[in-house]
Amino acid sequence: MSSCPQRASLGLLLGCGLLGCGGGEEPEAGTEETTNSGASPEAWFVDRAQEAGIDFLHRTGAEGKFYFPEQNGGGVALLDYDRDGYLDVFLVQCGRIGSGSEEAFSHGLFRNLGDGSFEDRSTGSGIATGGYGMAATAGDFDNDGWPDLYISNVGANVLLRNQGDGTFEDVTEEAGVGGSVWSSAATFSDYDSDGDLDLYVCNYVFWTLETDKACYEASGRRTYCGPHSYNAPVPDNLYRNNGDGTFTEVSAESGLSAGFGNALGVVSGDFNGDGHFDFFVANDRTDDQLWVNQGDGSFIDDAAIAGCAVDREGMARAGMGVDAEDVDNDGDLDLIVVNLHGEFDGFYRNEGRYFKEETTGSGIGLTTRAFTRFGVGFVDFDNDGDLDLYQANGRVTLVGKTFTEDPYAEPNVLMERAADGKWQPAESQGGTLEPLIHTSRGAAFGDLDNDGGMDVVVVNSNSYPYLLRNVHSHRGHWLVLDVLDNHGSPAIGASVYLKSQGVRLRRDVMPGTSYASSSDPRLHFGLGGEELVESLEVHWPDGEIEYFGPFDADNVVTLRRGSGRSAQD
Repeated sequence: MSSCPQRASLGLLLGCGLLGCGGGEEPEAGTEETTNSGASPEAWFVDRAQEAGIDFLHRTGAEGKFYFPEQNGGGVALLDYDRDGYLDVFLVQCGRIGSGSEEAFSHGLFRNLGDGSFEDRSTGSGIATGGYGMAATAGDFDNDGWPDLYISNVGANVLLRNQGDGTFEDVTEEAGVGGSVWSSAATFSDYDSDGDLDLYVCNYVFWTLETDKACYEASGRRTYCGPHSYNAPVPDNLYRNNGDGTFTEVSAESGLSAGFGNALGVVSGDFNGDGHFDFFVANDRTDDQLWVNQGDGSFIDDAAIAGCAVDREGMARAGMGVDAEDVDNDGDLDLIVVNLHGEFDGFYRNEGRYFKEETTGSGIGLTTRAFTRFGVGFVDFDNDGDLDLYQANGRVTLVGKTFTEDPYAEPNVLMERAADGKWQPAESQGGTLEPLIHTSRGAAFGDLDNDGGMDVVVVNSNSYPYLLRNVHSHRGHWLVLDVLDNHGSPAIGASVYLKSQGVRLRRDVMPGTSYASSSDPRLHFGLGGEELVESLEVHWPDGEIEYFGPFDADNVVTLRRGSGRSAQD
């Protein structure tokens, strides 16, 4: 038996509406609450990385010197770089800090062959850029219809232009987006609504090999330092796209340079519904930031007023991964920020003018705080119309019991959304029958085989990645939307409202979420028992609205701008 509630229609499953409409006690930390007494757990995922041919060993270069950046890297991007209709996988390599080894390290590029297998296209593709890698994000910055890649590094970052022939070209210098400090996450967003993608880059700490510190536990054992050991947060960078292949750095004139934080995660979206794209930034041990777009090229950090800067006690948490989705189906974007072992996640429900933290009341609280969380995503894995929660975990300090020979390794967490609107742990730890335990970092989500089930790719520090195929046996109906702009590129920033049986679901094209990662730019809707989608309402990034549909369920559908209706029938 599955741990899911019995399959019902989309309207019935979402009848509760907002969170907290039902009761029930929260499970203890790290436990697996079962809903079917005596029943065997059922797998949601099976790891197929090895069988699929994704033979990529992530390396931090750690040799016992405890260099600060060694604990943070491990990003992944899912993108259809050859535009054949299947998601390919780009894996970020860290490398080695300092000298002492001639061994070459390279990022990984794996082409999806459409039959469940991948082909290693790393060699000769132009992705061997050097640098100590952290994260990747994908987007078509030059509007040529081919998705490009931006790689965040410790030091100068790299912009790779997709040349449309299976190779990439390093155009960082001419584009003017290299930077020089330790960058973490990044995301593309058309914040000025001029039709091309701008770039927000998170910066973490002013750190160099020469300024690296030695940190110790109370027992005297050497350990990795945290950002508080340096007290050197860095303002982020905002690059405005000039439309000619170059960018202008506008952090100062936009107001972003006025704010400092140890940034690790970022997500872009219109959080207040004013038609302009904002940025929410998760900071490590400094207040999180909500940069609200004023519509004139400037931003104001409104996180404290909006109620999403700190926890309920007024303390800054170790913000890492972040995601934004309309989880309660009220038409606006809610937020989750994941944090360090012993800290609650920050789940914020959007009330329009402010956010209300509902972490403990949502069922997420105690279960996840037993781990150190990095990658995160609200995703409908069982296609029942509501969003489940996946978190990729791995320690940065030596705390508590160990699970494997790697003292930093932890199992990942899968929480399913129950009929009462709360989340509860899946019966199978992390969604697999045998727990997978590594030091996980980036996690990206997408339908790798176009079967309507959302899969997961997780990067594991100093190990091989997971490719988690969705094998849930009771998935509902579904619809996947490839939402394209006038250039044939994913319309980053577009919002789509799906109407079926009186229920209105919202999904946004914003692949640059989670931690250090970029997910499937297509939109996935679980439909439960519904076999027909009545209509789709697309809000394009510049505010124009088009209508599409109806559509039969269980299909991948392309929505190209200009091919819909200008008014609802």
